[in-house]
Amino acid sequence: MGRNRVTRSNKQSKCDSVRAYYRIFRRLASLRRRTAVPPAHAHGKHVLRVTAMYIEPAAFRASSAESLAVSETPTAVWIQCLPSPLFAGKKAPLKTYEEVQPLLQQGRKRDLKILIRENSWPINSAVRASLWPALCKQHQHGKSMLDGFYWDMVTQVFGTVELPDKPIMLPPFVEATHCLGYHLTRKGRAVADRVVSVLGYACPDITYSPSLYPITAALLHFMPEEECYHCMASLVASKEKMFITQTKLLNEVTWKTVMQIAKKHAKSAAQHLSRLSGAIGPERIYADWQWWILAALPFPHLVRVLDCFFHEGIKVFYRVALAILILFHKHSTNQNSEWYAEATKNGVDHAVDKFCRNMPASPTKLLRTAFSIRALSSQYISRVFIKTEMTLKSKQVITGSRLVRSRSSDNLPTSQSQVNIQMMSHTLTIRERMSEETCKQMLFTLWSWLPVRITMYQPVLLYTTEEHGCSLTTFYVRVEHHEPTLLMIKTCNNEVFGAYCSTRWFERNQKDERGNRQAYFGTGETFLFSLHPVPAKYPWVGCLEDDADGDSKTPHANSLFMAADNTMITIGGGDGQAIWMDENIRFGKTDRCSTFNNPPLCPSGDFEIRVLEVYGFSGA
Repeated sequence: MGRNRVTRSNKQSKCDSVRAYYRIFRRLASLRRRTAVPPAHAHGKHVLRVTAMYIEPAAFRASSAESLAVSETPTAVWIQCLPSPLFAGKKAPLKTYEEVQPLLQQGRKRDLKILIRENSWPINSAVRASLWPALCKQHQHGKSMLDGFYWDMVTQVFGTVELPDKPIMLPPFVEATHCLGYHLTRKGRAVADRVVSVLGYACPDITYSPSLYPITAALLHFMPEEECYHCMASLVASKEKMFITQTKLLNEVTWKTVMQIAKKHAKSAAQHLSRLSGAIGPERIYADWQWWILAALPFPHLVRVLDCFFHEGIKVFYRVALAILILFHKHSTNQNSEWYAEATKNGVDHAVDKFCRNMPASPTKLLRTAFSIRALSSQYISRVFIKTEMTLKSKQVITGSRLVRSRSSDNLPTSQSQVNIQMMSHTLTIRERMSEETCKQMLFTLWSWLPVRITMYQPVLLYTTEEHGCSLTTFYVRVEHHEPTLLMIKTCNNEVFGAYCSTRWFERNQKDERGNRQAYFGTGETFLFSLHPVPAKYPWVGCLEDDADGDSKTPHANSLFMAADNTMITIGGGDGQAIWMDENIRFGKTDRCSTFNNPPLCPSGDFEIRVLEVYGFSGA
């Protein structure tokens, strides 16, 4: 009897909870009906009419000819193509910028990343007017620009701050076929042209950057011209993360990186794409990967991708590209499907482009697919990227031990690089007994082997035995916190060789998970070189291995880059040490090693050091 009363009591409490839930639900639904703006019909889609938010001038916003229908007044702006997310189902209300700002100020990058991914702000949300500049500013390198700096640059380049009547000639790094305006008005396009032109003037080392113009145009939808320039300058100069490639070489590296990670993390989709590509091969398809996102995706999808991109960097584009492949595979596997027919009739490249333009997934689902790809870490992407870059540079610059002059502008020193080389030649003590021309040619050769991004920085002499003495302690004090460093050795027999060391020497003090000091450290960007009598570069063997899966299967013995303690310095290991120096930096030895597969860097194997010089790179 008592048990039955308890049961009825439990049932009654459950019923009361359900009734309370439905009362809240009806109240929220009523509130949503009262606060919602009546929908307008545009090409069969529900859209919302909104007013301009933080736009200067408002004419920068032009409506989409494909999916938007708004009034022709000057305040017409992009409007969302999705129902209002306010109290939609059980979803929490979208965050405001005031709620996002503390995460930015406190440097809580992981929490900020999750928040941006989860908040699907509508296309017309005012949050981006504050959020996008703040996200870009966090990647700023060096001192912030003073107010008015941009307009001083505009005056310097164009002679006036007034927009010219004639078209502005864009810098040569812009690809004319991909100057996407995203429905900016004529005046908006002129402003985009001016921002890109001033950026080209301020950054003369940009040689090829097709994605720079489209990203500039997208920013202008949500901010004024000067703020747009500061955002782009921060993205271009970012050191911690890559956002925009600035050379042809790195542009090629990105699509090859996408192809490699797709083979492992979207294997079925990659194989499906390869089968459909037929005679043209998948390489041609992957070469257009960034235009799947920047040119083909509907603007609401692109804006949500850029929300994440401005915080996380180019890895977001990689993930979205893989998500597009996965979704395309899902919708084109069936031979009776529309997309399979499109691929067989007009080619898979046209099919992928058309698929993106008619993306069947919402922006939320597209990003959910992108971020649910497992085990695709930033470290893995970076490893594949560096390996691909080094492989391409090795093929362009070296054939065996014979230097080949590349016709690519990526391996020719830019104006800034030539200044840097000239500065380095003045401090170079190893040039003793060399002619000026021989020394300069030797440095040009060395410069062509460095990672492209490093050649933009000014070399700084950190340590030389001629001035600072022959002491390993002094070496560490002056060098250990700099990354990367360039070691150059001249022996008493006039051989000149050395190593590019990608990691700080301070890493010798780091400990592993068990608390033991790491024996070796460094990355695959490290390489050896010989400059005299025969110039030759010896990159990491992992860069030269032909791995179809794009995954690293290099044995541990082939990945021993740098080692150091209080008694010696070693570069390269496995079956020998490429460079070994004693604690007095007086004697050394060189041998073949598995990490770089190099011959001994001097014929005798043992050498006496005449001069050791170590260079860092200011601002790197």
